[in-house]
Formats: sequence, C-alpha cells, structure tokens
Amino acid sequence: MASLLITANRMIITPAGSSTRVLSPGYVRVVDGVIAEAGQGPPDGPSDVDLPDGLLAPGLVDLQVNGFFGHDMVDADEAAWHTVVGRLPETGVTAFLPTFITAPVATQAAALHRLRDLLPGLPRGTRVLGVHLEGPFLSEKRKGAHNAIYLTDPEPEAIATLLETGLVKLVTLAPERNGALEAIRTLTAAGVLVSVGHSDATAAQTAEAADAGARMVTHIFNAQSGVHHREPGVAAQALIDDRLSPGLILDLHHVGPEAAELVFRAAAGRVVLVTDAAASAGMPPGTYELGGEPITMPEQGPPLRADGTIAGSGLRLDEAVGNAIGLGIGTAAAVDAATRIPAELIGRPDLGRIAPGAAADLVWLGPDHRARTTWVNGQKVFGGGS
Repeated sequence: MASLLITANRMIITPAGSSTRVLSPGYVRVVDGVIAEAGQGPPDGPSDVDLPDGLLAPGLVDLQVNGFFGHDMVDADEAAWHTVVGRLPETGVTAFLPTFITAPVATQAAALHRLRDLLPGLPRGTRVLGVHLEGPFLSEKRKGAHNAIYLTDPEPEAIATLLETGLVKLVTLAPERNGALEAIRTLTAAGVLVSVGHSDATAAQTAEAADAGARMVTHIFNAQSGVHHREPGVAAQALIDDRLSPGLILDLHHVGPEAAELVFRAAAGRVVLVTDAAASAGMPPGTYELGGEPITMPEQGPPLRADGTIAGSGLRLDEAVGNAIGLGIGTAAAVDAATRIPAELIGRPDLGRIAPGAAADLVWLGPDHRARTTWVNGQKVFGGGS
C-alpha cells in the first residue's frame, strides 16, 4: 500500500459529525490516496513531510472557472486543457468546474461533447468535476459581460440537449425567465446544482426558485438585483435564505470589503468563494478572450470588456482565502468557503475536507496563504515535499 504521513504546525480538520477547526500541531496519514487518519499532536512514527509554518488545508474547490493561463475553457483545445488542469494546482485548486458562459445552446453542447472526449486523456492535476453553464438563460437587464444576442428562455428541448453528455453539474439562470421554474425542477431532478444569477428577480421570485430546487446564488451583488430596503432582490434573499449559498468573488474589486464581510456574517456557513477567473488569470496585462469576445487585463484590477464592464477576474482561489482571513473572517470559516461547502454543494462530500475516508486532496498554504505544495489523491502535483 502506498502511504504518506504529513505533519503540520497548523492544519484544518473536519471530523465526521463536527465542525471544521484548526489544529496546532496536527498530522494526516494517507493510504492509497485516501485519508486514513487525521489528528492533533505528533503521530506514531516519523513523518514523510513536515510543514513547519503556514497551514495544511483541504484542496481548494472552485465552482466557477471561465479560463486560466491564457485559455478560455469553452473553446480550449486539448493542449489548453492539459495546461489548465496541470497548472491549477499552483493556486491550491484540486477540483474545479470549468465554466462555459452564454453562447448558442448548440455551441455549448458541442463544447460539452469535445470535453467528454478529452477527459480520459487529461494529465494528473486538478480534478474536472463537470461543467458549470453560466447562461444562456439569463436576464438581459443583468447580462454583465454576456452577449445579449444569445440570451434565451430555458426551453425543455434546450435543457435536454445540454444534459445529454452528463457533464453539466451546475447551471446559472435567471428564475424570472419564462419556463425557468420548470427548468430548475428538471435540472434538480437530474442531479444538477442550480444557481440564481445574472437576474433581475425580486426576493420573492428568488425564494420561488429555492422552492423549486435552486441552492446557490452566482457571484452575489454582481449582475443581480440587490438589497434595496423597499424592493429587495436576489442578493437580499441570498443573505437571509438558509437554502441558498451565495458565491462570492473576493478579489476586493467585484465586492468591497465591507459588503464581503456582510456576506460572511449574514450567510455564515453558506458562503462559497469562487474566482470567476477568465483566460487572463495567471497572465500578464494584455488582451484575452471570454466567451469568444475580447477582454483586456489591466495592470490593476479585473479584466474588462471594451465598454468597461467587468468580465470575470484574475483571482486565484488561494488569494481569495487569504483575502477572507485578512478581513477578519476566521481561518476555519474562510477555508470552509473554498473547500467543504462547495464540495458538498456539488455532491462531492469526499472532497474539501481533511477527515478519514476523504480523498487525500491537500494544499500547504504558506504564511502569505499562497499554495506551496498541492497533493491530489496523496500524489504531489505541485511544489516541494513528497
């Protein structure tokens, strides 16, 4: 049996039936890619890897990655997929949902079929958990960087076409569109997580979406109706509805620090940190693509369309965790928002936690909260160590 014993000055642990907490010191024993033991104090026997500082955390799980390292996921070729899957561990991400933004349904279906054929040949690296379709069933009023020409209602035939490959695991839609509630019920019955986003819905309409099965809100405050005191919208319902997990792009540009702190306080235990990364993430300033249209990555701040609309981000998920901790969010809560909570939402309770029986997807975050070493199934895929 292949085994690995890691000791850490500080580590995150989520035992079965109890809440996530920080241990100091702690250890993890891995056998054949699965966590066999995790606990506090020194283990029995010598360690294979000793982490003297920083934090040992579960591998990070990102549910919204439009692109990275110069590649847009919807039209990425085989070499591009190899690059992204092979390099995302540099950011501490061990599992992700590549995100295809608004396009004709036929274009999205073709991209899903391409990915299905590519998946068996992808290299060791970050897990592809499925696909997040962000559109085309969105509101013209809240389209953000999406192309309004392709926005449409979620007709049953379109939903059936997109579900054909079995790769779709998350769909962002606007519940006020015609047929949306029935689409939510259909998607939910098929095991797909539905998220309310790019929506001008009222709070009441958002609650109806939750009644139909929606369980997430895509990038809270961005491209959605807000928290007006007489006309509450999507964001207001996301904060008060325990059924909904608000996604949060914590680059401190999409959402200000005070608003981000509000999200963590109001929706404690429900927040999901996402990057919404575009092809420009991990790249120098320049021109890249998002959904087949150009975006510009400036020296500072997120990428932009030509009209100045924010178009995705250049955020790393380990950086988002660090930003949350910097806002005073507790370490355990900040890590949970990028690990356990998104993993459970997407139906993968074997990921995003350090506990016996979980997959040995781990990341060593340095004192600056950036990934130093990343393991998937107990195998090092980035950095030093074993």
